[in-house]
Amino acid sequence: QVQLVESGGGLVQSGGSLRLSCAASGRTFSPYAMGWFRQGPGKVREFVACIVWVSGRTYYKDSVKGRFTISRDNAKNTVNLQMNSLKPEDTAVYYCNAGEFNFLSDYIPADWGQGTQVTVSS
Repeated sequence: QVQLVESGGGLVQSGGSLRLSCAASGRTFSPYAMGWFRQGPGKVREFVACIVWVSGRTYYKDSVKGRFTISRDNAKNTVNLQMNSLKPEDTAVYYCNAGEFNFLSDYIPADWGQGTQVTVSS
């Protein structure tokens, strides 16, 4: 069983920055990839970014490319999401996850954190 705990959410003005962190623990933590999803008010949960644990290769939702950066610290079992130039439409609960890719090269989370609220005011 993997436990994922997010931190770093909060309230920020449009154009501001926030850094989310996710600490992972478990008996044997060795994910293929970790990532972030988000769910805005009245919206479905959507993919934001993920990173392959060993290679460090990253993938992003188109609307966050150039603004968000995902990174990981293998020694500390943490994954971070640096969010810059935030927009009101980025307002959501952000969920950390660990998972793998399917045969279509889609990232499929298997374990989820509780989520952290990010609110961007206009």
